[in-house]
Formats: sequence, C-alpha cells, structure tokens
Amino acid sequence: MSLRSIALISFCVLLAACSKVNQENYSKLETGMPKAEVETLLGKPADCSGALGMSSCTWGDKNSFISVQYAADKVLMFSGQGLK
Repeated sequence: MSLRSIALISFCVLLAACSKVNQENYSKLETGMPKAEVETLLGKPADCSGALGMSSCTWGDKNSFISVQYAADKVLMFSGQGLK
C-alpha cells in the first residue's frame, strides 16, 4: 500500500471521528434554542425544508442522524438515531 493511500485512509478515519453528529452534541440541544446556535453546534445541515415559519433540518446520514424542527427559527422538537 502506498504512502498516499495510507494518508487518505487516515484522513477519512479522522474526518469520521470528528463528526458533530454524536450523542454529546445531541444532549446539548434544547427546546427554544435559536437556529443559529444549533448550526454553531452541529454545522450546516445536510438537508432543510419548510414553509410558513416552520422548518425541519437534518444532519448526518440514514444510519446516524439528528433531525430538528423549528418554529420561527427556534427549536420546537428534535430527534436522533444511531448516535454514538
């Protein structure tokens, strides 16, 4: 295996270990928290949708994710799955 391949694999492992989608950050979420504060904690969401002052954003993938629902840019409720 070349040095370049080893470096790439190491980088991918390190990047996966640095994911903000984890139980520790999920535990910091609170109802009423501003959307900007959630994005500071979790980073930019993978997906967002909404209308009429309501929105829903998701971080992570289908196996491990955090989903947050907002009303007027404040956390209304949240859920998570597969968090470590």
